[in-house]
Amino acid sequence: MSLVSVHHCAMTPDLLTALAAFCFVSSITPGPNNLMLMTSGANFGLRRTLPHLLGISIGFTVMVVLVGTGLARVFDLIPAARDVLRGVSVIYLLWLAWEIATAMPPGQGAHEGRPLTFLQAAVFQWVNPKAWTMALTAVTVYTPGHSFAAVLLTAAIFGAINLPSCSGWIVLGQQVARLLTSHARLRVFNGLMASLLVASLWPVLA
Repeated sequence: MSLVSVHHCAMTPDLLTALAAFCFVSSITPGPNNLMLMTSGANFGLRRTLPHLLGISIGFTVMVVLVGTGLARVFDLIPAARDVLRGVSVIYLLWLAWEIATAMPPGQGAHEGRPLTFLQAAVFQWVNPKAWTMALTAVTVYTPGHSFAAVLLTAAIFGAINLPSCSGWIVLGQQVARLLTSHARLRVFNGLMASLLVASLWPVLA
């Protein structure tokens, strides 16, 4: 490998700083993952939501690696795949919103709400429009040369920043739970979170 290509594949301090900033802003801002973490934190607390959190962070890190190592080219080879993914994402998010809005508080009835498991949260990244946008941007803009080493570094930085950034939404949900002193208030809160989850689909539909 020539010196030029080595330099092209290496991340400069400026690029690392820009990548870290992108990781932080995109991870901490509202989106399907964070809205569901906040809802889970309010309904189930931190301990029961931890598998959901780890599923998001680890699942997304794996997603960045796979996208960076060639999965993104599927959209170039099969343009219809993007439309299929968009359709599946919309249907699944609408179903999740319905589950959140209609779930009974813990201990109240057959349709009692449950936090997402580690595997469910990890798989959800593949139908999460924001996760796809973040992964594709990280790989195409902040990964020089698209070498395997650069992709791994990008994924590692994302994983290290994503986990604490998203965990703040669980804590926020726990704080909100202090105001949800009745089942009626909790149902209203869940309905609001479900509505915001549906609203997060707007960039996809637009």
